[in-house]
Amino acid sequence: MSLTSTDIDRIANLARLELSPPESERMLTQINGFFDLVEKMRAVDTSGLQPLAHPVACWQDVVLRLREDAVSESDKRTANQRNAPSVEQGLFLVPKVIE
Repeated sequence: MSLTSTDIDRIANLARLELSPPESERMLTQINGFFDLVEKMRAVDTSGLQPLAHPVACWQDVVLRLREDAVSESDKRTANQRNAPSVEQGLFLVPKVIE
């Protein structure tokens, strides 16, 4: 798949961009280069290969560094519900909208 200068003009118009002719030509070259790269990647036979959970996992063990799950803020429910028109048992009450 390759784009033409008309395609670039249309995309620029949809994106509300005003491209000069040299910018339009450069964009055409860059986007078509990207499509060429995608086509080369599609041509590689990947049948029989398992997908990786992480790209580094093919040459080293990946250990996720997770932070400790700790409360960082106090409970502000009562303060937040002070301005509510209707509250019951700590819940906001809203009018029924589905019949």
